[in-house]
Amino acid sequence: ESITVDDSTEAASILAQAAHGNPALQLTNLAVTGTKGKTTVAFLVRSCVQQAGQKCGLIGTVIYDTCAGHSYPAPLTTPDYLEIAAKQEEMVKNGATYMVIEASSHALSQNRLAQVDFKAAAFTNLAGDHMDYHKTKEDYLAAKTRLFSALAADATAVLNKQSPEAGEIAARTGARLLWYAVDEKADIAARIQSMNTSETVFALEYAGRSSIVKTPLLGLYNVSNCLAAAGLCLAAGLDLETVAAGLSALKGVPGRLEKIDGGDFSVIIDYAHTDDALNNVLSTLKPLCKGKLRVVFGCGGDRDRTKRPRMAAVAEQLADFVIVTSDNPRTEQPGDIINEIVAGFEKPNSQTLTVEPDRRKAIEAAIRAARKNDIVVIAGKGHEDYQIIGKQKFHFSDKEIAQECLKKRR
Repeated sequence: ESITVDDSTEAASILAQAAHGNPALQLTNLAVTGTKGKTTVAFLVRSCVQQAGQKCGLIGTVIYDTCAGHSYPAPLTTPDYLEIAAKQEEMVKNGATYMVIEASSHALSQNRLAQVDFKAAAFTNLAGDHMDYHKTKEDYLAAKTRLFSALAADATAVLNKQSPEAGEIAARTGARLLWYAVDEKADIAARIQSMNTSETVFALEYAGRSSIVKTPLLGLYNVSNCLAAAGLCLAAGLDLETVAAGLSALKGVPGRLEKIDGGDFSVIIDYAHTDDALNNVLSTLKPLCKGKLRVVFGCGGDRDRTKRPRMAAVAEQLADFVIVTSDNPRTEQPGDIINEIVAGFEKPNSQTLTVEPDRRKAIEAAIRAARKNDIVVIAGKGHEDYQIIGKQKFHFSDKEIAQECLKKRR
């Protein structure tokens, strides 16, 4: 017997869910999509659900957590429908009642999340990334929009009022809308009270009520991430006080503005690998930096080449000292990638710009040069503990190398 279907992925998803006992139906499923912020929002949601005394599974860029008491590194931001069904079955067996998943644009365009009924989905922002895959920004937004057009009428779309693309998503969904904004009128708003290198304090406002959040996560965009997470949790039925406490409880996210104590200066590891993300990180840290702002970055090989000169322009504009190095060169020559980055500098011969293709040496040089009150940003790889050269993967952790360099300095 054979059955003809319109969408083979969707049909396979139905079978995968059935084979695993339909775990998606036993979980309150929450999703987040957007160019940046997905990982942080997912970690914040899990923290809020835990604050409510419940277990929350997590599938995302950094880890898969099925509530088994340990998590493991994620091979893909959003796995295929077979893996999702298997992971959800594990979550249910381990007592989880919630799941939060990062929905990548690749996964959405390939319909990998078919058959997962989302209670709420959040949109963070859209910036230039993955143009090697989607070709145009319109295609990229269309992929993100699929998550929201598939929502049921009784589900909630949690949308960033401060993102220009959110209006188009709102027009394409039949779900209830929940808008969020920082220091602006919205359904969920944050009123910032103070911000420094150790914490941000803001009032979380919703439905005429307010609760204070104190988070060690730095920068305006992390306040926005907090609001996206709050929207998902409030839509899922958590109360405002629990959400505020959950947001405050998260101490950090691996490789996302992750701070390593350098004594009298700071070292920050961040996953920023686009010009927009690097701009966010450096413009967040610049006003908080009492000394010099130093940045180490490179660009990945076999990926969107257009961002290389743009990242250089951002670094040159915002940082006091820049070291250009390798990221994951993959099958490209590191020197060719670096030349395309350097082409974006207005003054490539400036004393404040250095090229060091060896990433370890670049990190060592930046930390060796750091002085009191400086901030050293090591950008691009974040939580990754490998480097891909050619087609081979080598162990390489920005964080471990930075910690080694700091020990040598002491």
